Amino acid sequence: MTRISAKFDQLRREGRKGFIAYLTCGDPHVEATVEEVLLLERAGVDIIELGMPFSDPLADGKVNQAAADRALRSGTTVSRFLDTVKTIRRSSGIPIVLFSYLNPLIAHDFRRLCRKAARSGLDGMLILDLPVEESRMFSQDLKRAGLDHIFLVAPTSPDERIRKIARASSGFVYCISLEGVTGMRDELGGDARRLVERTRRFTSLPIALGFGIATPRQAARVAEYADAVVVGSAIVDRFFREGDSRAGRQRAAAWVRELVRAVKGVEA
Repeated sequence: MTRISAKFDQLRREGRKGFIAYLTCGDPHVEATVEEVLLLERAGVDIIELGMPFSDPLADGKVNQAAADRALRSGTTVSRFLDTVKTIRRSSGIPIVLFSYLNPLIAHDFRRLCRKAARSGLDGMLILDLPVEESRMFSQDLKRAGLDHIFLVAPTSPDERIRKIARASSGFVYCISLEGVTGMRDELGGDARRLVERTRRFTSLPIALGFGIATPRQAARVAEYADAVVVGSAIVDRFFREGDSRAGRQRAAAWVRELVRAVKGVEA
């Protein structure tokens, strides 16, 4: 059992919903990332999605694109990403999911990278541009390394494709609330609840919902029907706006705590 599965088992036993926070590793530098992860854990975050900065982040909106650019300019590489996870592991057992596009991963020999990722303390991977139809070899390498393979389900996914994704997934299934790229929205897509309900027909895995969630009210609404709520761009933006200092990161983490409280107030 991975840390991800263990965390969802714990949440289920306690009758609570999960909160998953996204950060871009190395934004604005890896030392800040380590501090942010530890602050978010203390704020009640259950799982961290840690983004691998990439020069062509096609699924990301402007906030995460800018974060990836800052991380690349700070010198964040695949090796530094894994070293950052190792550093976090000295102080924390929080589950960490690598959030990446395929290109940087296969450039480093994917099978060997999986083994190194597991040794660093990583728990799973979400590869945004890897379709389930082409994922078998990669899923096998992840499984051999003891890592979960998490897939995205989009509002446009037909039932048969959701079935394939559910069968290929481990850890949890990640539903996205809207079509298009990541980013904060005033309102979530109207089909978000229906997508979670459709996906639940094909899997007993926990189902998380993300993309567009930016306020406690939105987070609480999603927690009414999803097993976990994912917040990304809003958190990245808050850390950036609060500034590159310990005090700024503490202010940002305090704001995230309000999102967490909104989710935890909803019983499973």
